[in-house]
Amino acid sequence: MLGKLALPEVRELIDAGDFVTLGEVLNRWLPADLAELLADLSPNEQVSIFRYLTPSLAATTFEYLDLATQERLLESLPESAAAAIVDDMAPDDRTALLEELPQELVGRLLALLSPEQRAVAQRLLTYGEDSIGRLMTPDYVAVRKDWTVSRVLDYVRAHGKDSETLNVLYVVDDQGKLVDDIRIREVLLAPLQVNVRDIMDNRFIALHVTDEKKDAVEVFRKYDRTALPVVDAHGALVGIVTIDDVLDVAEEEATKEIQRFGGLEALDEPYVATPFFALVRKRASWLVVLFLGEMLTATAMGFYEHEIAKAVVLALFIPLIISSGGNSGSQAATLIIRALALGEVKLRDWWMVMRRELASGFMLGAILGTIGFMRIAVWSAFSGMYGPHWALVGLTVGITLLAIVMWGTLAGSMLPFLLKRLGLDPATSSAPFVATLVDVTGLIIYFTVAVVVLRGTLL
Repeated sequence: MLGKLALPEVRELIDAGDFVTLGEVLNRWLPADLAELLADLSPNEQVSIFRYLTPSLAATTFEYLDLATQERLLESLPESAAAAIVDDMAPDDRTALLEELPQELVGRLLALLSPEQRAVAQRLLTYGEDSIGRLMTPDYVAVRKDWTVSRVLDYVRAHGKDSETLNVLYVVDDQGKLVDDIRIREVLLAPLQVNVRDIMDNRFIALHVTDEKKDAVEVFRKYDRTALPVVDAHGALVGIVTIDDVLDVAEEEATKEIQRFGGLEALDEPYVATPFFALVRKRASWLVVLFLGEMLTATAMGFYEHEIAKAVVLALFIPLIISSGGNSGSQAATLIIRALALGEVKLRDWWMVMRRELASGFMLGAILGTIGFMRIAVWSAFSGMYGPHWALVGLTVGITLLAIVMWGTLAGSMLPFLLKRLGLDPATSSAPFVATLVDVTGLIIYFTVAVVVLRGTLL
């Protein structure tokens, strides 16, 4: 769609004041493409374009914009235009917007909404910030089990335009309690005189209004649904959650997990919208912790100061050895954290994971240890940099690599289990944290092996 009118042509029409032509063209665009165009325009140009969009297209396009652009437009557009956009938004998208805006602006927008939409918005905002209630929409089609298929189809024609989705219809009793859900295809394929109860299977999955948003991701994944009903404490149907909103939650959770795994606090806002000092604070806290942990490396080296003085050659392999341990630990942590997040492994599987990782660590350590020994052997064939006891030095490095890689994989795989068992986020056992732990302990392993192997020769 963007190819029909390039960005320079849009700006030419804006500069020429030909908003009639511009409106005619842009009102034929898809909302996602229009939002992409608006992102490349100045705030004033965005406001000018929004004034010439149809109300429905303006509201749908508005939902695709980032929060900063949405807030700027609401402040810049006339109150009537801003109210029309927010009033026409899907209830779940409107809730997501209102919970991010300043309270003063929220109050003004709520006052501008129609009484019906204001009541819906206020009710959804009463639910907890991270609850399913904030994610759901009250726009759905509910039918009764004693209705015929013919009556259901007539009802859908009359009220379906207001529903978030028509893929699924929900069956409720006289008290509004959810008793089943039926796919629209089952209704379309059934004879017109058949009652709803005859096509019900009495098997349905529902979310509770107070469940956490992130729980919905696993339910959608497990049952492969495009929409799920939401019930209150009494089992009454109060809304539905659709897959598009759940995908947004999944993206948000994955982003936070990746940020934690990178060794920083999860950001509350997108990177570009995060205030500078907030960005520094969230990164500094973990950096300080990791820095203090790495200081123990210097303490460990100081403890083996005499051994290093006697065999300076040992110091050459310190970066190689501790990085190998940290890398293996980071690999294991990444695999296990993701497996826990996807439900591939549970807490009860820790012993199975430990056995697999110890075996993997042994094989990986043997490979690296062999390469390390061969490297020293080859270098010693052409130079005397490792001295007459090069074989013992190579053996020290090889055994240390075997031990530290095994230890790294063990630490990296077990820390996520430990944190999850303590009720913490496994992602906080990030790669930097595992690497720091293995760095410090790796030095102890290295010099302990060196003392045993090189005693009577270099030490």
